[in-house]
Amino acid sequence: MGQTLSEPVVEKTSESGEDDRLIYGVSAMQGWRISMEDAHTTVLDLLPPGSEEAKNHPSRISFFGVFDGHGGDKVALFAGENIHEIVAKQDTFKKGNYEQALKDGFLATDRAILNDPRYEEEVSGCTACVGLITGDKIYIANAGDSRSVLGIKGRAKPLSQDHKPQLEAEKSRINAAGGFVDFGRVNGNLALSRAIGDFEFKKSAELSPEAQIVTAFPDVEVHEITDDDEFLVLACDGIWDCQSSQAVVEFVRRGIAAKQDLEKICENMMDNCLASNSETGGVGCDNMTMIVIGFLRGRTKEEWYEEIARRVAAGDGPCAPPEYAEFRGPGVHHNFDDREDDYEANLDLKGGRSFGISGYKGRIIFLGDGTEVQTDSDDTEMFDNADEDKDLESQVSKSPSSAAAGTTAEAESKHVEEASTEEQAGSNAKPDEEAKPAASPSQFQSESKLDGKKEEAKSA
Repeated sequence: MGQTLSEPVVEKTSESGEDDRLIYGVSAMQGWRISMEDAHTTVLDLLPPGSEEAKNHPSRISFFGVFDGHGGDKVALFAGENIHEIVAKQDTFKKGNYEQALKDGFLATDRAILNDPRYEEEVSGCTACVGLITGDKIYIANAGDSRSVLGIKGRAKPLSQDHKPQLEAEKSRINAAGGFVDFGRVNGNLALSRAIGDFEFKKSAELSPEAQIVTAFPDVEVHEITDDDEFLVLACDGIWDCQSSQAVVEFVRRGIAAKQDLEKICENMMDNCLASNSETGGVGCDNMTMIVIGFLRGRTKEEWYEEIARRVAAGDGPCAPPEYAEFRGPGVHHNFDDREDDYEANLDLKGGRSFGISGYKGRIIFLGDGTEVQTDSDDTEMFDNADEDKDLESQVSKSPSSAAAGTTAEAESKHVEEASTEEQAGSNAKPDEEAKPAASPSQFQSESKLDGKKEEAKSA
């Protein structure tokens, strides 16, 4: 776990914007961390209206991105300030090949930092998860473990994959480049396998940028926008370590139905994810940045809000209870069951993952100290979070013994007053222990990354 403050910084930097195609809100918060290392980009018109560049493209283009820094903020700030312009300057962008332009732009951003004498001694790096939106398509480019999730009538469709060293495709590249994966970290240090910056892992002159131990080369997913697509969420892992993709979609949707501004929904989510203290093993203690982009699809802002509220009221798609959009106070984490439902989003990504989409099967509240409180259901499988967005192998490969352990843990919690093993009951709330099937998997995912950041800071 990284260094933390005695009290969290809860002041937020928020903004909103809209045009006749999109509406967006964004918020960022430092939280418990000793500094703010996140950056973000929100550009409604990537090409100035009426310009020669704009005339060569069939529709207006918007650009959004989140950049989660580690080991410092310089690389994240550079990416947030420049990557959209670098992408727009690529020859492939000018030819309308936006997918390739994003790939070229990520690598060009990496080169720009490497060749800038101001960053000659820079050791920091950052994730990059960006969305380029045209009139009818979303292009998501991702390097690292920030994430993009699309809300489709209340169901979450991940449009990116968290790049973790444990993934077979990532591990193969790392090993082929002369690196290794130890304790879930690249060379025992970095807890993600793709990033902008981190040049200590990109020193091989014989290898292409795509083949380095750590690469800035992104996965790109293209999605054709339909009337069922309600909004897009981009966020750093300060959000995703606390909430599943489906849980975030539920939260945002209920906030929209309650007529909350999008930036206010982002602020409420961060307040709900914020740990009540800094002893949670990193969960809820990270910097947080979240962007929500709504697709108007020919409607006014008011009509868009009313349409989603109507869908929620009619039960059109998974629907959280009304209190789900309310701020419950720091450290109170809403979450939903993450088992597969009838909707599958199969992404042809290098990691070969198939993302299962979750339905509403009950609710779990995660307290800031890691305690899980079950409500509205007696389903023992709710504690087995085999979901679409956890990347550790121990969470991807669930064994029958794991389900049995989850059931046993629930039975023990029901009879805690009769049990004489207080030590055993307390062990389930210790996020810094070795991962166990009955524990919350997000705790270990967050711990891995934050420990990696701490080691990087020491080496700096």
